[in-house]
Amino acid sequence: MTTRGPDSQRGSGPAFFRRRGALLAFGVLLGFTAAAILLALWVQSRGTFPRPPAAAQNPRELAAAHGEAIWLYIAGARVEAWLLPAASGRPAPLLIYAHGNGELIDFWADRVSPLRAAGVAVLLVEFPGYGRSQGAPSEESITATLVAAYDRAARDPRVDSTRIVGYGRSLGGGAIAQLAARRPLAVLVLESSFTSLADMIRGYGLPNWLVLNRFDTRAVLTTFPKPVLLIHGVQDGIIPVAHARTNFAAAPHATLELLECGHNDCPPQWELVLGFLAQNGVCKKPDQEDSHEYHC
Repeated sequence: MTTRGPDSQRGSGPAFFRRRGALLAFGVLLGFTAAAILLALWVQSRGTFPRPPAAAQNPRELAAAHGEAIWLYIAGARVEAWLLPAASGRPAPLLIYAHGNGELIDFWADRVSPLRAAGVAVLLVEFPGYGRSQGAPSEESITATLVAAYDRAARDPRVDSTRIVGYGRSLGGGAIAQLAARRPLAVLVLESSFTSLADMIRGYGLPNWLVLNRFDTRAVLTTFPKPVLLIHGVQDGIIPVAHARTNFAAAPHATLELLECGHNDCPPQWELVLGFLAQNGVCKKPDQEDSHEYHC
């Protein structure tokens, strides 16, 4: 006959401590992982869409440019755009402009005056959540805003809907490319822009599945049937010129113009743009070879 001693207390042995330690370590690892993911998403959002402070706004620029405000309603949010008519009274070509991530439409009303003098109307489209606009910026909301702005402008009798040009700078290049994938454009101009925002973000080691906004410009360019003008500074330290060269290789009908400047110090190349528009039937070439006066 055998006798059994008293049962050992459950959980008091080494195996219990090992299990508890493993669970604790797993919980800590899970917490750190969740925190890292949330931080990556927050940094992406803040880094992709750094909205200028309220002090940077200058709504008086609209009146100074003799333009008019257009309000678009995107998912219940009111988003602003400025329509700046061309100098001519007849139906004019329209350039839809998408600015960079730290800018406002307020910054551009005066700068685009050479285009208007040549006969090109300009539509400056704000990002949701920027300036006086409601909503939150994202690839989806910005694309929806540009599409709504296009549809509104194309119905305007002052606009020649067969000559609508898309122009995007930096992040705006990715945005205007998404418009080009959804609405017909006569030509597309991308200044200091990227192959995709996902490519930019992955360069910082972020896994693909964590990328919030992709803005895949290169994918759009591979099937875009109209002429594309790519303008980029060879000294660009924010979006390297390699992005422009890759986009150039992807687009069937592209022209690449490289400038001796960086990302934010390139002066507007309106004469270059007007020349490109003239080459592709949007504007007329100067009557005289030594003249730089384009008529659109």
